[in-house]
Amino acid sequence: MDNPSKIVECGVEYSLGKLDGKNVLYDFDKILIYLNAKGKLLFGQHFRIYDVDTEIVRQLCHYFIKDKANCQKDGIDPEKGILLSGPVGCGKTSLMKLLKYLVPLQRPYLMAPCRNIVFGFNHLGYKIIEDYGDSSPICFDDLGVEPMGRHYGKDCNVMGEVLLSRYELYLQTKSKLKTHATTNLNAEELEERYGNRVRSRMRELFNLIAFDENTNDKRK
Repeated sequence: MDNPSKIVECGVEYSLGKLDGKNVLYDFDKILIYLNAKGKLLFGQHFRIYDVDTEIVRQLCHYFIKDKANCQKDGIDPEKGILLSGPVGCGKTSLMKLLKYLVPLQRPYLMAPCRNIVFGFNHLGYKIIEDYGDSSPICFDDLGVEPMGRHYGKDCNVMGEVLLSRYELYLQTKSKLKTHATTNLNAEELEERYGNRVRSRMRELFNLIAFDENTNDKRK
């Protein structure tokens, strides 16, 4: 890709800013135009980024384009992953599916529904935890509402174990291999679901970016 400030979708070129030598000077208004267009391609013509969500989207964009100055203002550590929380239907999953296209030169992360990981564990056992605990960059979708795993009569908090493995991976790769997640739960509910040890590791793995708890369900 010759110019990372420009992205072509279905023959239409979108400018995200200006290329200044080797660096892109991003323009958030232009980023929003691209994200709305790409969102319609991914999710249908009904998709749009709502004005009320602009600040959340801005913070996420600062993170993904590695704008260190604005990340510092937002209280975001670029070395950690993103834990995007909010009520059902607020748009968490769509945003995380969408934002990985913002910087095409970055290695894309896999979107993995947590309930599917548990179903895989029930069928294949601990190999699933190994696979997801030691793999590419990943975003765990709907963390905290997945069922308990059960393999050969033994119960397992599958995602708790996966998160512990991802934390070890984070340390081993010196924070190069990122873990992201979406969740409907708040911090207290996550601790109740996974325990204090996992919650402590999550603080080191993730930046918390949260929708307002009264955000409307956009699927209605």
